Amino acid sequence: MPALTRDEAQTRAQLIDVHRYTVELDLTQAADPARETFDSRTVIRFGARTDGATFVELKPAELRSATLDGRPLDPADLVDNRLPLDGLTAGEHELRVDAAMRYSRTGEGMHRFTDPSDGETYTYSQLFLENVQRVFPAFDQPDLKATFELTVTAPAGWTVLANGITEHQGDGTWRAATTPPLSTYLVAVAAGPYHSVRTEHRGLPFGIHCRRSLAPFMDADADEILDITRACFDRYHEKFDEPYPFDSYDQAFVPEFNEGAMENPGLVTFRDEYLFRSAVTDTERQSRAMTIAHEMAHMWFGDLVTLRWWDDIWLNESFAEYMGFQTTAETTRFLDPWTAFGIARKTWGYDADQRPSTHPVAPDPHAVPDTASALLNFDGISYAKGAGALRQLVAWLGEKDFLAGINTHIARHKFANATLDDFIDSLAHATDRDVHAWAKAWLRTTGVDTLTPKVLHAGREWTLTLDRDAGPGAPDGGRPHRVAVGVYDRDLSGAPGLVLRERYETDVPATETATPRDGGRPALIVPNDQDLTYAKIRLDDTSQETALRGLSQVPDALTRAVLWNSLRDMVRDGELDGGSYLTAALAHLPEESDLAIVQGVLAFATDHIADRYTGPAERPAALAALGELCRDLIRRTEDGSNPGLRLTAVRTAIDVATQPAPLQVWLTEGTVPGGPELDPELRWRVLARLAVLDATDEAAIAAELTRDPSATGREGAARCRASLPDAAAKRAAWEAMFASDELSNYLLKATAQGFWQPEQADLLQEYVPRYYEDAVTVAARRGPAVADIVGRWAFPAPLVNAETLRLGERCLRDADPVPALRRKFIDQLDDLARALRVRQGAGKG
Repeated sequence: MPALTRDEAQTRAQLIDVHRYTVELDLTQAADPARETFDSRTVIRFGARTDGATFVELKPAELRSATLDGRPLDPADLVDNRLPLDGLTAGEHELRVDAAMRYSRTGEGMHRFTDPSDGETYTYSQLFLENVQRVFPAFDQPDLKATFELTVTAPAGWTVLANGITEHQGDGTWRAATTPPLSTYLVAVAAGPYHSVRTEHRGLPFGIHCRRSLAPFMDADADEILDITRACFDRYHEKFDEPYPFDSYDQAFVPEFNEGAMENPGLVTFRDEYLFRSAVTDTERQSRAMTIAHEMAHMWFGDLVTLRWWDDIWLNESFAEYMGFQTTAETTRFLDPWTAFGIARKTWGYDADQRPSTHPVAPDPHAVPDTASALLNFDGISYAKGAGALRQLVAWLGEKDFLAGINTHIARHKFANATLDDFIDSLAHATDRDVHAWAKAWLRTTGVDTLTPKVLHAGREWTLTLDRDAGPGAPDGGRPHRVAVGVYDRDLSGAPGLVLRERYETDVPATETATPRDGGRPALIVPNDQDLTYAKIRLDDTSQETALRGLSQVPDALTRAVLWNSLRDMVRDGELDGGSYLTAALAHLPEESDLAIVQGVLAFATDHIADRYTGPAERPAALAALGELCRDLIRRTEDGSNPGLRLTAVRTAIDVATQPAPLQVWLTEGTVPGGPELDPELRWRVLARLAVLDATDEAAIAAELTRDPSATGREGAARCRASLPDAAAKRAAWEAMFASDELSNYLLKATAQGFWQPEQADLLQEYVPRYYEDAVTVAARRGPAVADIVGRWAFPAPLVNAETLRLGERCLRDADPVPALRRKFIDQLDDLARALRVRQGAGKG
């Protein structure tokens, strides 16, 4: 379907105001798999400022009828999902539409899922960006807000949830309270035999909901989830002057959800993997808490005040990302989420910012000409870099002035729309600092700065200057940074370790000549200590040697995260060989107390160094080193003192195993010696690795699926089958991914995750040219969500060679992939080229 252009949206917004949608959805036959559609009847009341013409968006299976002010419209006039509304006169109008709409299997529109555990069917909407037209007709742009009256007819025994409080009217009919003015993409409904836990807080109904088969897992964590929800709710009422603007707060954990969560006002939808059916670490629980806080921040910033056009999507996501981590730190038992941000989320931003597809945090409006291009900006720039930039802004501006500006912004634009300029004007209202210049330097430019220290010392005096390499895309004059510098000495008490001598703040570029500091040359100098700015850092030679030898002795976890990121960036940039990084991991992870750091370092060592940056001849040694590291961690946790670290080590030990025998013993006995017992997640992980190693078969996979027939079990079986090093298994997986549309989004992802394996390069090489052809075709046929999956998960990333790169570049040049897939190809091919450069550099060394 054609993308809505910014010019079209502006023209329509100048012509009409939209007042109210009255939407009736009939889901009574949703449980019948033979019924592919549901009935959707809508009345839209709107006004035209002048005489003119416009259109409404609609993507039906069948348009039965449409009338404008009682005048029938010809259904045949619906072309490319646009129904023309000609002959409008100045004044009020009423559009009525009766249509049959398709259920979705890709997480877009009205997604329908049948739970294999018990046969129950669930539906939920995901209307983001331009998917509302898959459920009901709409003037689908964020600056045409309206109120919504929603009625849903559902099977007996179902619960219906929506943006407002819902009431059962009898005979399966549910009516939701009329909403305040909302953008169309924020309308939400979830219907099914959901299991619910309900409570009240500050006079408002709160609820959490999931499918029945997950009820035991939600109930086990209900107190934790609701305690975090209440704490965040209270904290935001301390931060924001405007009270929560909706009538209830429901959180629905729904199946096969593409994103982490969606900020629908009053009905936040989460992927139901956040209900843990197997053992998890505290870092994963912290991630869930941060997501709860992130989505709640959107109630004010994104829902109450909404972007005018999609060029400002960063403002929604960067703000919620920053607030999510900060509020989690302030209100929950997870006291150090910024370490996880630094080691996991921020690196997502750094990587994205160094690819050809990078873009400013706040792109020029003309750079986002339509909705298709807007979708491409949901990436590490809009989330992680934007949040990192806001954290730097708070450090530079001060939190008091920052929040004062936020509250001015909300007061000025509540229940309406706003732009970056509006946001900056609100901040400027609260401070004497030149926020406009800051925004121009930080938000309208691309690339990541690199801060490199230069240290001069003589006797007991030493002087530090920080050089800034702005790189391509930087503004004239560069970006200003306010950073902390950590100064560390070796512990002179005789105990191994490093102690903080001082931590001081400085500006980059410096506003005055650096003055000598006393105390002798430090053992370690850490630019950007506490990770307050968004920049790559390098260490001076002495500090780098100290870090490689004594990183685990640095007392602060966030400082250690900064140092690990510096080593990571050096590996990616070809300045440090992967072997040195692995050596540092072997030396320091056994002493690491922060689980987010352990997980981040192991992930980079496994997914990048072992699987991509190391050639086939050297890869076994890298896997062996990681295996030994994991065994060391397992040995050190035998006393049960750190179950999260032990679980992390066990997971990675499975993933890097080169010999099947130990895994087969674990699977047969149902436990790792000394624990943990193999829960469903670990059993499927073991079986997937055995499949890669050609140490299991279809019979064993089928038996495991009988043991665990859940939705997660089906995904595990699909992943295992695609991992088998057998020509017939690969052929079947390929046909399922590309020749058929039967796989849901999650089963497609699971199959793709299993297909490409470094150990199977010879078997898989013939599929590389087929991939570029078939991915283009299926992405065009099945839409953006599938394009994202096949571009991210089905890409032949483990086959790091010049031919994979050449074929991909030819595809980009000649095949015209849809925008979502083109963006994925650009990013994947850049990562592939980087991996080749790293390998070549290692070979020269």
